[in-house]
Amino acid sequence: MRPRSPSTVRLPWWCEDLSTELDEESLAAAVRAADDEAREEFAPELDARRAALLSGLGLPERPLVELLALSESAARRTDPDHVLLNSEELCAYLLEESYRPSLRDVVLGPGREALKRMRSGDVDVRKAVAEDPVLWAGVVRAAGYDRRDGDLPLLRELLRRGHAEGDEWYRERWLGAMLVALHGQAEDVPLLRTATSGQVTDSAEALEWAHGLDAAEESPLTWIELARRQGRVEHARVALIRMLDDTGPDAQRLRELSRALERIGDHAQAARAQFNLLSLQDTAWDRAAEAHVLARLERGKGDLAAAGRALDRARAAVGLDGARTDGTVAEWHRRSLGLRITEQHLELTLAAVEAGDAPLARATTARARLLLDMIAKESAKALSPLATRATWAVAGLRPPGD
Repeated sequence: MRPRSPSTVRLPWWCEDLSTELDEESLAAAVRAADDEAREEFAPELDARRAALLSGLGLPERPLVELLALSESAARRTDPDHVLLNSEELCAYLLEESYRPSLRDVVLGPGREALKRMRSGDVDVRKAVAEDPVLWAGVVRAAGYDRRDGDLPLLRELLRRGHAEGDEWYRERWLGAMLVALHGQAEDVPLLRTATSGQVTDSAEALEWAHGLDAAEESPLTWIELARRQGRVEHARVALIRMLDDTGPDAQRLRELSRALERIGDHAQAARAQFNLLSLQDTAWDRAAEAHVLARLERGKGDLAAAGRALDRARAAVGLDGARTDGTVAEWHRRSLGLRITEQHLELTLAAVEAGDAPLARATTARARLLLDMIAKESAKALSPLATRATWAVAGLRPPGD
């Protein structure tokens, strides 16, 4: 905070429209005008208080041009390592977008460098890209933003050596296929057919498919996910928090944000997204499904009481504890929903025992036993090891009153 202290005192928030393009005289005039308005509206003792702060903090007089430059420099260093969060709502304090590093440029950096070296014929880099799925994904993304006519052989190599196994890389695999298909070569159809799992079967279809995919809007989550894969967890976390701050009643986006925040281990922010998502559900089934996820996230952030409340909402949604519900949950106990709700009760029991919350542990395990008697036998059998652990954990608690 030290570099920003003199800037905050001499150039406070009400001094708007300041620019590094202004000279010292222009800055001083703008600050005087803003200060005059502040004295009139809400800060009559501004001069005395400013002088006391400068003296008390031992801050030297410095040119306004220098202070503004220091302030902007400090602002540019805020994201992602020094983001301030509201303690109640966990929202990030506003920071003008011009001061935030471009996440796309950050995560594309390694891929752009590797792509440049691959184009120059660097064999070592080609081998590294083939062996490293994260670098490979970055190179494919970089190639999508820097397209060159002579890249077709390189694109074919990327697609052949692509990390096609599993779903984690399918977006990059399809992007690589699109870049190859846009060249319109019939000889690439077998490669494209394999890469797209049969989506493309001939050259005309390949070109039409590629143009359609190329026109699709790219999700901002693309760069967040690539940042996570690269180990840039703070970059991903801050971007997700700012997206969450700007998200309204959009169930699909809230679900995406909740799951993405959980993947990077930020259970508090994930629970914030999940809580809002739960409030948007129209059917009892959907409320129960999102409530048991909220319980998992609240438990993950360490708020066991909130996890218990989320499970109360899950039980109410399926009609337990005397709650009214709708027809969507008629078979909840025979489906996976019953297993998941019961599982979260057992997990909360274990967490409560570990935290020394005996009342919560006993109350939750009692509910879990009732649920185990209600759900399908196959589900109860699958949960048997967890249920046994919970039973023994509660049995080890001191009796009430001891």
